[in-house]
Amino acid sequence: MATQKMLKFTSTPREMPEKRSADERSEDFHEIYREFADAKATEQSSRCSQCGVPYCQSHCPLHNNIPDWLRLTAEGRLLEAYQVSQATNTFPEICGRICPQDRLCEGNCVIEQSGHGTVTIGAVEKYITDTAWENGWVQPFTPDQERAESVGIIGAGPGGLAAADMLRRQGFQVTIYDRYDRAGGLMTYGIPGFKLEKDVVMRRNQLLADSGVEFVLNCNVGEDISFDAIRGKHDAVLIATGVYKTRDLDIDNTDAGGVVRAIDYLTASNKIDFGDDVPDFDDGELNANGKRVVVIGGGDTAMDCVRTAIRQGAQSVKCLYRRDRTNMPGSQREVQNAEEEGVEFVWLSAPGQFTGHVTGDMATAQERDVAGNPQIASVRIQKMRLGQPDVSGRQSPELIEGADYDEPAELVIKALGFEPEDLPKLWGVDGLEVTRWGTIKANFETHHTSLPGVFAVGDIVRGASLVVWAIRDGREAAASIAHFLAGDARVAAQ
Repeated sequence: MATQKMLKFTSTPREMPEKRSADERSEDFHEIYREFADAKATEQSSRCSQCGVPYCQSHCPLHNNIPDWLRLTAEGRLLEAYQVSQATNTFPEICGRICPQDRLCEGNCVIEQSGHGTVTIGAVEKYITDTAWENGWVQPFTPDQERAESVGIIGAGPGGLAAADMLRRQGFQVTIYDRYDRAGGLMTYGIPGFKLEKDVVMRRNQLLADSGVEFVLNCNVGEDISFDAIRGKHDAVLIATGVYKTRDLDIDNTDAGGVVRAIDYLTASNKIDFGDDVPDFDDGELNANGKRVVVIGGGDTAMDCVRTAIRQGAQSVKCLYRRDRTNMPGSQREVQNAEEEGVEFVWLSAPGQFTGHVTGDMATAQERDVAGNPQIASVRIQKMRLGQPDVSGRQSPELIEGADYDEPAELVIKALGFEPEDLPKLWGVDGLEVTRWGTIKANFETHHTSLPGVFAVGDIVRGASLVVWAIRDGREAAASIAHFLAGDARVAAQ
């Protein structure tokens, strides 16, 4: 009789890969979890209950065949597990690292609901594809047949890269245009290395390049090349720019010296990790070393900022959030990691004003003219309480009068979320419709915009969201673009 490989959740406890100690990991930008050993990945995969209706799969934006590749891993059939995993996900090893599994697949695992602890889906997903890379199973691909039609993709983030992969596999000629000097979007310059080491992203970029995708980097659409020129060069265009405009605060001195945007701070840190020269880091503007740091915000970007500041050697790091811990939008796993590393969370607090001027030793180290603005020395903190729910159902924060106090700070990082840039204006495009939020208006099934042959995916359509949703959008748009171009070909043939 065959030995039962699965359903071991009652006898085998849930285990994550070993987490490096807070003292050790706070000194570098390497990923905080060690690799699963083969035996441990097999053991943890065997805990899956192989549900008839797998909620893990239905709550994954990509609807990954999670029970199937868990079973194959438990049976030691890793090549097949990789093939099943990558059939629905362009970047499984990236999703395994950065997806908020506690809110998606793992949070909806049936055995989690029954009190046995969820299967460690993300860690196994990462293990499968990392093993595939190590064994040489991931190789550049050649389409079965080359096609003459070309597609221009604006934006080399997860949505654009996922679409490029799918289109190139079908033989289309694909060119990606991106404003940065490296492809990957926020996976490269927004997410810190302790969550996603950069060689993981770079090898994916290289795989696409080796498979025939052309990258045009350091290219600002609207400046270096016009949108109309891109449309003229290609048979279809996909807009996958993401959202990079930072939400700001409606308070005094938001442009004071020492008050910086999260995207600028994280980009500088990641560039330093690549070995690049970053003058604003070298002169201290985007470097937390030795400073009292205050980060404003409660999402995953804020968590990236506080944990980066710890690694840069900040004197202290505090995170202000206007609601309480329960209402925080960021991953609770990230909050726990940050607390372990020494971050202090100041709940029910919001900034009221940036004030003061640096004095003493910090003045010698920092004082300089920043566009004529004074250098920040403190943040006026306003204490809040939770009132009645707003339209989203969340309790609205209300100001507590007379409870203000000043928090010393030499660096304040605004991590308040992102909004779309005004692309029609930036690119000089007539007829590209946007929503009242400024996102591009696109059909949610075909991703077709108001312009013929122009499609849009990811955050520029959804608003700031998860990498996994951008991957899904990119894959869906690739299918729509292929259908659109095939239709054009049929019309031309007639």
